[in-house]
Amino acid sequence: MQIKVVLKVAALGCSLLASVAAAGEFDAKQVDAIFARTPAQADGVYRYGFPRSDLNVVVDGVTIKSALALGGWVAFRPAHGQAAIMGDLVVTESEANPVMTTLLWGGIQVTALHNHLLRASQPIFYMHVAGHGEASKLAETIRAALALTKTPPAPSAAPSRDLPPLDLDATKIDEALGTKGKVNGGVYQFSIPRADRVAEGDMVVPASMGSANVINFQPTGDGKAAIAGDIAALGSEVVELTTALRANGIEVAIIHNHMLNEEPRTFYVHFWAHDDAVKLAVALWAALDKTNVSRK
Repeated sequence: MQIKVVLKVAALGCSLLASVAAAGEFDAKQVDAIFARTPAQADGVYRYGFPRSDLNVVVDGVTIKSALALGGWVAFRPAHGQAAIMGDLVVTESEANPVMTTLLWGGIQVTALHNHLLRASQPIFYMHVAGHGEASKLAETIRAALALTKTPPAPSAAPSRDLPPLDLDATKIDEALGTKGKVNGGVYQFSIPRADRVAEGDMVVPASMGSANVINFQPTGDGKAAIAGDIAALGSEVVELTTALRANGIEVAIIHNHMLNEEPRTFYVHFWAHDDAVKLAVALWAALDKTNVSRK
């Protein structure tokens, strides 16, 4: 007996906010229950983290913390009575195609697949996703895709306790980058927006949905840190940006797009270095200064 399976794949060329019949209001609590996670909230966006703490990835002798470069996430934003989503899932080489297939079958676009790091001890890929529809159905598709990976479940709530300070001069790093970072998973993190806006169709893509510059410092001792992240740049800014990074000893790992139909067309330049943390912060600002970064 033959069974015919009809695959309904979302057209990759369509706008993220193409007109869709409403199927109920956005319900964040329902999505919370599907993911068994609590989101971070900002700019009307609900962002769920899926860190790959199960992976043991080493670059240049540094064991990578999930908050440095292995932090998958999906952000939901209410849109036209439904939800728009964007995200970046961390997958291994063997997980990539099963995860992609499940997402496509569920009507979620896969807009990019790439690496973040060079010389990693095992191949790790980052799959950008986007979609628009009923929030619970989108969440169920993402959960089904993640079930094909070894992404750990959300940790149980632990009693709050004082954490040891990072072995970094956070004050000088903040001064160099013109803003204050935050500690997450043993990593000092920055999200620095551009001064202009990125939009897909009639939806502005806020920083919390992936349009910001992301800079992470992982302390390695004696004031040093491994840095990773990505800087958002227009096509006209990419050459000066990458030149500034290389002139200051920061490695360019990949240059790519996250979205399919954004305006203006935006490229994301991933970087890596391991050196004195303050020195690297000064160098990163010299590179950011070649772009239209927010200077608030």
